[in-house]
Amino acid sequence: MTLIEAIVLGVVQGLTEFFPVSSSGHLVLAESMLGVNPPGVSFEVLVHLATLVSVLVVYRRRVVELTVGAVRRDKAALRYIGLILLATLPAGVAGNALSGAVSRLFDLPLIAATSLLVTGAVVYATRWLVARGDKSDPGWAGALLVGVAQSVALIPGISRSGFTVSAALFVKTRREAAAEFSFLLSVPAILGASLLQAPRLLEGESGAGALVLSVAAFSAFIAGLFAIVLFVWLLRANRFHRFAYYCWAVGGAYIVYALSTT
Repeated sequence: MTLIEAIVLGVVQGLTEFFPVSSSGHLVLAESMLGVNPPGVSFEVLVHLATLVSVLVVYRRRVVELTVGAVRRDKAALRYIGLILLATLPAGVAGNALSGAVSRLFDLPLIAATSLLVTGAVVYATRWLVARGDKSDPGWAGALLVGVAQSVALIPGISRSGFTVSAALFVKTRREAAAEFSFLLSVPAILGASLLQAPRLLEGESGAGALVLSVAAFSAFIAGLFAIVLFVWLLRANRFHRFAYYCWAVGGAYIVYALSTT
């Protein structure tokens, strides 16, 4: 992998990780249409961790507030952390129970393309949901619903950010609060996925040198910062639903491509 390729892949990962367009869906379709091979587990882990750092930077004040509050046993901070943990459970359970079935879906690009169409429909629905919210968090039942939405996003083509934000908006969470909850929820999700890859790291699988990996990670970090800020701005401006057009275009284009080549 060249430095240019590392930058491009890092930027793509950083953007698709947070934009409601499904990074996993893009990977599956790129592999199918372009013959693009994954650059290795080291690359995957590092760029994912880089996007995690993007979340921590953007929401650093909230993270510090929750950390200090937890140490001081502040009820509001402990409650919010509890909501995050509750929302994390469904995906953790589903990921462990259905890991084999989910892995097989990554070999079915038509599933990813169809799922992108579904993602587009859900994201478009936020056009009517954003004005409803008046809550600072989704609440216990809402957090569980958000967690279920995150578990559905194990399917390639289903956007984690799109589904979790839409679920939070559905239970009348304010738009900025819905985005914050979704992005903070990504922290344990990304950490968990990275830990699952740790055994493969120990086996020495890399596929790229240290400089290339560092450049890719930094690119993913910068792109992640940009994606989060733009994501929140579009949500606040009630333009978030426009991501649906992109999901429909990509998913529909692949379905047409697949049908024309069979």
